[in-house]
Amino acid sequence: MLSNPTQLLLLIPPLLFALTIHEFSHGYAAMRLGDPTARLLGRLTLNPISHLDPIGSLLMLIPPHFGWAKPVPVDVRYLRQPRRDMMWIALAGPVSNVILALLFGTLLRILATLPLGGGGPAVGALVHMVRLSVYLNLILATFNMIPIFPLDGSRVLTGLLPPNAAARYASYERFGPIVLLAVIAIGYFTGVSIVGYLILPFVWTLGGLFTGGLL
Repeated sequence: MLSNPTQLLLLIPPLLFALTIHEFSHGYAAMRLGDPTARLLGRLTLNPISHLDPIGSLLMLIPPHFGWAKPVPVDVRYLRQPRRDMMWIALAGPVSNVILALLFGTLLRILATLPLGGGGPAVGALVHMVRLSVYLNLILATFNMIPIFPLDGSRVLTGLLPPNAAARYASYERFGPIVLLAVIAIGYFTGVSIVGYLILPFVWTLGGLFTGGLL
């Protein structure tokens, strides 16, 4: 996907948009559930600069293309039911990306019906960015639903488990980032991507449904 500088440039706008909506959705869900922290810190915004982590953003552009945005701050003291509410706040990010993938997939299907053959490189670039938007949003959604801390899936699982099991699961939170980095590193150096095996079936299945097989 990043085989040349042109493709890299075409990747940046869809990636920024996907990450921005993802983080904004976390902050918006938190605000609706009673926590104003994200709004007070200027994170309830669609300005991508507010959500970018310098190191995480740089790492997205170089192999193995694993990076991160700045997590939206949440103060659980504002939440009436912290475990349940954190689950909904975490789920808001991936759900927003699935919705975006559906919208861009619909747009791609519409573009496919139009006579764009004579549109030149600009039209080709637009279509490519729309296709990338479907792909990137689905990757972001499915990757974040992996139940390893600090990914969103870990908060969702914590909210679904019985209290005692959730507490035991949460006790391993400090090991989550190490496990996640190890899994990604093993995939990069061995060519056997556990993450890919987990998420790509969902990405291609949903992508095919959303685009009518055009992904």
